[in-house]
Parts: sequence; structure tokens; C-alpha cells
Amino acid sequence: MFISQPAQQEATRIRSLAAGLALAALLTGLTACTPPPRFVDLSPRPPTTSSADPHLADPHPALATSDGPPMAPPARPERRHQAGVGTAGDELPDGVTVFNNTYPAITRLNPALRFALRAAAKDAAADGVQFHVSSGWRSKKFQERLFDQAVAKYGSVDVAARWVARPGTSVHESGDAVDLGPGGADAWLSRHGAAHGLCQIYQNEPWHYELRPKAPKDGCPAMYANPSDDPRLK
Repeated sequence: MFISQPAQQEATRIRSLAAGLALAALLTGLTACTPPPRFVDLSPRPPTTSSADPHLADPHPALATSDGPPMAPPARPERRHQAGVGTAGDELPDGVTVFNNTYPAITRLNPALRFALRAAAKDAAADGVQFHVSSGWRSKKFQERLFDQAVAKYGSVDVAARWVARPGTSVHESGDAVDLGPGGADAWLSRHGAAHGLCQIYQNEPWHYELRPKAPKDGCPAMYANPSDDPRLK
């Protein structure tokens, strides 16, 4: 069939327009499916430490100073040695009461002294007072160490003897003396100790107590100024 030239030109124009519209639709679809480009900030930033995990955070950050580099963090204190573990048992950690049956410092006390201490401790508990033993029975080796430490501290054997008995003479070595630690025990015993036969022996050691069986009736005997005045320790 014969088609005129104008008709052919019109058909060509329509096909070109249709192709252009299809290409535009294709490009629009591709653009809709492609996410927009992300902006990445490449500028340097200071390092940060997250505190969400305490195992990753630094527990001792460096201490900043205004006129110099950061100071080193403070040294962590050493753990306190739990005395008595792996020794003769004559050293005690804090908080051991007179009712403890584990440490030889308690179990090797004179039984009469230990009984009196526990009876007094029960009465003191009613007043809210606990008896904590800082030292009880001692081995001779431990007494030697304490005396040597006192000599080093005071610079003289004679002065050291005012505070620590010479090894071989201490009533701690025979289990006949006890030193009571903080907690108000010494103040309580200063008022009620004689009724239980428990007496302070030295004026300069309000923590040192011994058993005096006649004290409930006659009261406690006069105190020595310090251990160096005690004739038993000569």
C-alpha cells in the first residue's frame, strides 16, 4: 500500500516520541531503586572510650595537669595479708571474735581465760559491744618478730621492752593474755571486767587483759606502768 511522505514523517515522529518516553520511564525507575549516596565525614576526631563495658573502661585514667603531660595513675594498694593462713596461727586478721575456734591464737589460750572472755562477751553483746581479738596466744618466733620490730621502731631495747615483752617472757606465749581490738571492748571491760576476772595489767596498754580469779571478789590489782615494770618479764 502506498503511504504518503507526510504520513511517513508523522509515524516516525510518533515512534521517536514513544522511545523517548520509554527511556525516561526506565531512568526514573532506576533512580527510585538506588539509595542516595551517604556523606562520610573524614575529618579527624579525638578517641573516645565507652563506659558501657566496665571491663574496657580504664579504672584509673591519667590525671591531667595544666602545665605538663598527664600524671601516671596512682598505684593500687596491696591486698592485706590475711595473717594466720600458712603460719603458726598466732597472727589474726581483723574481725576475729573470742568465739572463733579456727585460729590457734584463740584455741591455745588458757581455757579458763577463754571461758571468761566468752562469758564477758555474751554480756557485752547485750550492750552492743563485740570482743575482737587482735592478739592472743603467740609462738616464741612471733614474739621475737614483734620485739625486733619494736626495737627498730623505738631505737632501743629498753624502750621497746616498755611495749613488747622480750621473747621467752611474754605471757602471750603461755596463752595467759589477750589483746582486744577496736570495738569498745576495752572501755566495757574497764567497767565490768573485774566481775568476770578480767583485768587490765598495764597502764599504757588498755587493750591487754589477763585473768585474775580473785578479781570478782577483791577487784583487779594495781596496774604496772608498762611491761618493763612487770617482775614476771625480767
